[in-house]
Parts: sequence; C-alpha cells; structure tokens
Amino acid sequence: MDIDARYQLIASNTEEIVTGEELMHLLETKQAPRAYVGFEPSGMVHAGWMIVASKINDFVEAGFDFTIFFADWHAYINDKLGGDIERIRLCAHYMEDCFEALGVPREKVKFEYASTIMDDIDYWEKVISIGKASSLSRVKRAMTIMGRTEDEAEVDSSKMLYPLMQAADIFAMDLDVAYSGLDQRRAHMLARDAADKLAWKKPIAVHTPLLAGLKGGNRMDPVASKMSKSDPDSGILIHDTPDEIKRKIGKAFCPSEIEGNPVLDMARLVLFQRQNELVIDRPEKFGGPLRFHSFQELQDLYAAGKLHPMDLKNGVAAGMASTLEPVREYFKHNPKNLDALRASFK
Repeated sequence: MDIDARYQLIASNTEEIVTGEELMHLLETKQAPRAYVGFEPSGMVHAGWMIVASKINDFVEAGFDFTIFFADWHAYINDKLGGDIERIRLCAHYMEDCFEALGVPREKVKFEYASTIMDDIDYWEKVISIGKASSLSRVKRAMTIMGRTEDEAEVDSSKMLYPLMQAADIFAMDLDVAYSGLDQRRAHMLARDAADKLAWKKPIAVHTPLLAGLKGGNRMDPVASKMSKSDPDSGILIHDTPDEIKRKIGKAFCPSEIEGNPVLDMARLVLFQRQNELVIDRPEKFGGPLRFHSFQELQDLYAAGKLHPMDLKNGVAAGMASTLEPVREYFKHNPKNLDALRASFK
C-alpha cells in the first residue's frame, strides 16, 4: 500500500487530524508508526465503539503498530465502578473481548494496562514535567475528558492528576499518533502543547466523530450529547438482543430534520461503514420495502419527507440487530468476562 493510500485510510471517516501535514510526513519517514487509543474500563460497551473498532482496523491495515490502552488507575481516580480496582480490571478484560467481537484481530494489536507502565519512575517524572509545563487553568479545562466539570476538581484533588496522566501515557509509550473520539481532544492538545515546551516528540492527534445518544440533546455540543454507558436507554449495547435494540431505537428522539437526529447518525456512522445496503421493510400499504445503497440516498429521501420516522427507526433497528449478530454469537461462546461483569452490578 502506497503512502497516499495509507493516509486516506487513516483520514477516512475522521472529524479532524492535527495535523494532516504531520501525518503525511510520518508515513513518509516511518514504516510502522506507533498509535494508540485509550479507554477507561467503566461499564458495558455501547455501539459508539463500533466507530473506534473500524478505525483501529484502518490503522492496522495502514501498517501501524497499534496499542489499545486500558486506563485502570485513571478509572479509579474517576470513581468508576465504585473505585474498585479489581472490578475495573475485570471490566478491561471484558472490553478486550468486545474489541475482538467487533472484528479487531487480537494478534495484530497490543493490549496495555496503565498499571503496567506506572511502575517506572520515568512515568511519574513525565507527569510532573507536563504539570510544570501546563497552567492550572489549562489542566482544569482538560478535565472534561473524564466527563467532569472544571469545578469538580475542587471536590477531589486526585482528579487534577488525570489529564496529566493521560498526556504522560502518550509519551511513556513513545507514540506517534494519539487516536480517540472527539471527546478526548483536550487531552491530546495538552500533550501537544507540553511537547512543544519540553522539546519532546509531538503526537499527531486523530479524532473520529461521536455517536449521539438516542435521547437527543444539545445539537451544538456533540461531546455532551454522546452515547453514554451510564444511561442504558441512551444507547445500544453491542450485545443487546434484537428485541432490546428495537425497543431502544423505537423510543429514540427522531425529528424530521437531518441535524441532531441520532437515528440517522447511527445509519451514517455505523451501518453504512459496515455494510453496503440498508433495507427498510415497509408494509406495501405504506409504499413497500426500500433499499438504500448509500447514506446520501437515505438522507435525501428523509429530508424530502418521503420516509416516516418510524420506518427509519425500524430499518435502523433491523440493520443494527443484523450487524451486531456476530457480537452476540461471540459472547454466546465466550461469556466468562461479560457474565462476571454483569454479576458485579448485582
């Protein structure tokens, strides 16, 4: 695969690359660059991860040495799963299964845990150095990466470490590219700014769009409106049954407009990235079945008022149920970690 093809593969379906010129230079000068995506082990995995899994596969196909990083101690600081570190690590093992179920080949990626890199004193030297290079107000602004407001830093001072640790992770693993959803942008910009001040290698940042929660929300703030693990009915879990998927999407916010429509977003960001066709099986009395071979076709018909919101919901629900069938099959044969995590919530 030539350099242009590798670049286009990484750039496809992204929200932004900071910067495209740096990414092109990296591909021109390094055969197997190092990239990562980081996650807090904090609960059940929702359909937004399908966007991430697809992009990880793009990185792998483009020849990157890719790490999936589980931020176990970060989740502890962020009070996830009751602050129980063993439960957090159980969740990380379940998340490893989720990536494999979503089509990420285990043998072509590396799973890394924060606890394995924090034993090195050099890691904490990096945390302190980044802190010295960053203003207190800048670090507090970056706390939105953990789903917190700036004011919550006053409640628990350990949370101030979180953005510094997330930036330090990137340097400790000697990464060339930091990848995430758009919600982690501030951490990546903190790392880039620190790199400039400390004369360290500056990480390139790649961000994909966020899948909106089914209940709708603030159209102007995709981070605030993203699908959430903390609200079960705001999103589709990747191992939900077809009936659960249909119920959740049936209750979803689905305005007649294109913008801010989470059902259309699911078709655009998930279904048409994984399949070439979307079938909406309408009764004959309402016009009969429809077949769409691109999102643009679907969007144009919906915008013209020629597709009822309930028909859209039914078609997207059926498409999601079909797309997630391999995931349900995977967990049918590999239930151990999922069952253990579910049991921990009882």
